[in-house]
Amino acid sequence: MATPKIKSKTSTPQKSNHATERQGAAKAAPKVKRFKSAYSKAEMEEIFRRFSVQRPEPKGELEHVNPFTLVVAVALSAQATDAGVNKATRALFRIADTPEKMLALGEEGVTQYIKTIGLYRNKAKNVIALCRMLIDEFGSEVPKTREELIRLPGVGRKTANVVMSMAFGVPTLAVDTHVFRIANRLLMAPGKTPDEVEENLLKVIPDQYLFHAHHWLILHGRYCCKARKPECERCVIADLCRSPEKTVDVPAPLVELPQQLIGEAVE
Repeated sequence: MATPKIKSKTSTPQKSNHATERQGAAKAAPKVKRFKSAYSKAEMEEIFRRFSVQRPEPKGELEHVNPFTLVVAVALSAQATDAGVNKATRALFRIADTPEKMLALGEEGVTQYIKTIGLYRNKAKNVIALCRMLIDEFGSEVPKTREELIRLPGVGRKTANVVMSMAFGVPTLAVDTHVFRIANRLLMAPGKTPDEVEENLLKVIPDQYLFHAHHWLILHGRYCCKARKPECERCVIADLCRSPEKTVDVPAPLVELPQQLIGEAVE
């Protein structure tokens, strides 16, 4: 009986360890998203120059009397309008303008003042917890750094940025719904999340305009480039705007607007 021939196994060349490591590293390395604004550096400078002429000293429209009432007001403004928050907090801040006074009201006491605001029960709970932390850990003083601020209950990055800017003069950029919309609609600094938009805006806003940029963008979005229908005929940057929704190419006259009436905000 013939002995069957055994087929020799053809050896498959093995990839070197170095090649395997390189491929693995290539797969593991995250793709770097390249951000590109629709505007040149000169165009961005002109956009914010016009905003600065229109509103030389823009202001936030949440009523407050000190850093503590500011952080409370901004925390309450989540998913609510500034006008609605102002109506609710006027009486509250008259009797509770410190952490100690607010804490003495308790959750139910705070609730009675802010029940016209969305999510008021959870917000009242956060306000009381915020007061306890300010008293226990910060000597009743509102901290000045973002890292400390975001530790406070109900305070996120946006709230921290607003407080740092308005209370302590730090040039930050808080991305609320208006800023998020403007950055994406105008193709100025598009992004899928507020943090991404913030990062991209910081890359394109000229340094000399950064301190007021947050308020300029909010006010432009609130009163001109409105969510439902932008009022392009009233826009001072209509000729520069790259928005696909734009309806006018001729900019509105560049004149200083009347002084803001804080507390009379129209959302």
